[in-house]
Amino acid sequence: MIRLLLAEDQGMMRGALALLLNLEPDVEVVAEVGTGADAVEAARHTRPDVALLDIEMPDGTGLDAAAALRTEVPACRVLILTTFGRPGYLRRAMEAGARGFLVKDGPVAELAVAVRRVLAGERVIDPALAAAALSAGPDPLTDRERAVLATAEDGATVADIAAELHLSESTVRNYLSAAIGKTGTRNRIEAARAARANGWL
Repeated sequence: MIRLLLAEDQGMMRGALALLLNLEPDVEVVAEVGTGADAVEAARHTRPDVALLDIEMPDGTGLDAAAALRTEVPACRVLILTTFGRPGYLRRAMEAGARGFLVKDGPVAELAVAVRRVLAGERVIDPALAAAALSAGPDPLTDRERAVLATAEDGATVADIAAELHLSESTVRNYLSAAIGKTGTRNRIEAARAARANGWL
């Protein structure tokens, strides 16, 4: 039996996926959780073969959980399943150690096949997303530029950003200017939106 951990923040979706995957003759869902932190904690206790992780979750994203699992439960293979088919997310998932990346609009039978393939050591990536990731190119932003943009996303002032990130206001302006230039946008709000749309934030 394939021992599967399921991390999805939407309760109804999580329950439906667990029910359908448990119908597979060789799959047993050993844990169902709703946050990134709970996924790592549950994996420590249940030692699943495969962790099926959503990206957008509270208390640590699926990408954070994937990186933590690579260190803490290295035998567990990670498969990302998300609504957000963004090229940047795919790149970040692979860097975090994920073996697969699928969007949620596919059939459950295909998901079960992906779980088996990931456990067998294969990489499983949504073909349309793989093509988009190749054409989009790498994330041009530095870690600091991403942090500044993420803080600016809700309309925070330069002073607010500087205080939150413990930087000087001139340093924040420099990071914002660089990020605006790299995203080809006109201001920090547009830059944050562009970075989010590409999965860089």
